[in-house]
Amino acid sequence: MTFEERMKQFAEEHIEMCKQTDRVDSSVFDELGVKRGLRDKNGKGVVAGITHISKIESKKLVDGVEKPCEGQLYYRGYNIYDIVAGLKRNKCDGFEEVSYLLLFGELPDKAKLKEYKKIIAKNRRLPTNFVRDVIMKAPSKDIMNSLTRSVLTLASYDDGIGDMSPEHVLIQCINLISVFPMLAVYAYHAYNHYELNDSLYIHRPDDSLSTAENLLRMLRPDKQYTELEARVLDLALVLHMEHGGGNNSTFTTRVVTSAGSDTYSVVAAALSSLKGPKHGGANIKVVEMMEDIFANLSDEPDEHEIKEYLRKILHKEAFDRSGLIYGMGHAVYSISDPRAETLKVFVEKLAKEKHKEKEFAIYSAIERLAPIVIGEERNIYKGVSANVDFYSGLLYTMLDIPTELYTPLFAIARIVGWSAHRMEELINMDKIIRPAYASVVELKDYVKLEDR
Repeated sequence: MTFEERMKQFAEEHIEMCKQTDRVDSSVFDELGVKRGLRDKNGKGVVAGITHISKIESKKLVDGVEKPCEGQLYYRGYNIYDIVAGLKRNKCDGFEEVSYLLLFGELPDKAKLKEYKKIIAKNRRLPTNFVRDVIMKAPSKDIMNSLTRSVLTLASYDDGIGDMSPEHVLIQCINLISVFPMLAVYAYHAYNHYELNDSLYIHRPDDSLSTAENLLRMLRPDKQYTELEARVLDLALVLHMEHGGGNNSTFTTRVVTSAGSDTYSVVAAALSSLKGPKHGGANIKVVEMMEDIFANLSDEPDEHEIKEYLRKILHKEAFDRSGLIYGMGHAVYSISDPRAETLKVFVEKLAKEKHKEKEFAIYSAIERLAPIVIGEERNIYKGVSANVDFYSGLLYTMLDIPTELYTPLFAIARIVGWSAHRMEELINMDKIIRPAYASVVELKDYVKLEDR
């Protein structure tokens, strides 16, 4: 028996011990007043901090009673609907404009935006031979792991890694925001070449182009893209940048920042959180689910056929047998997710350009019918609506973005929010974030080894 085989056998022999000693009955949480996932049964989260950066609204007080409302998202006090409406129709630099807003708390004027865009462009540089020696050296299908490895390796090129002054941390954050698209796209190309035996393309970014334009330029062999493609991708990045501060990866950012860790370690921790299928990986499950639905519906499905297949999914009779309709529901929103509402309009435009109207129509039908089916089949404590993952998966599919890059694209956007929260935590930091756990361990008398 090899050592690896013995390790596997050892784990199989001992896993039941872990399950028996670690499992906590769900009733104990209620008995001790502990909120699972830091949220109560109504979805209301435990207040763990204060932020100026963003705000989510999903309920309003009406005659003293809290009632669900249409979801609203604010970046630094500005409604996301107004921000999107204000982005120039013939430009694809919303990423730059809104990242400035999140980092510095105000909308830039033309001069400030021009300077910031130049800084982002000039920072799109990696150390000499970094792509060859780091990214190409160990290609992986898991681009999030490659991205994390690259971030931690970049730390070794920073002589001021231990400088925790806000000015230096800001420089580090802007540097990472600038190079994230390169780290992700080059990691994919390495995997595509070395693991899938495809041609290798390493296109350098163009300083005259925006982040969204450069993403498509670096990803595609011919460097070509349409204006609408770049605009819709730019919008998706804006909508994924930040979300209220209470999400898992942003909370991770603040927790690790409060411990005094360096920027690279903080971002690596946030990446590790985001890659989870319950967080940033959700849109991949939406696409997989939709592929299964399309394969099992007739060419011209009616509402009854769609509802019945959704019912099969809920009954664990179809797709991955999880009983979940992916892309439906959110921890906070109940009536609507403003990100999904905004993205849907632009995805529809792209669907027309790509001649995918039929696919979009079925997505829209499922968005409308799934909440009805869920309401009929489940005892739900809050409303259910499509979340941003529902339409972002369709968007990335139409842009011919490989699924391996879906979550990294989320990271390319969300590092802006992480950076803003890192700066806010750093400026206000006076205590390490250290939550309390209710211990239910049974006390025992120690037994000497020879007596066991």
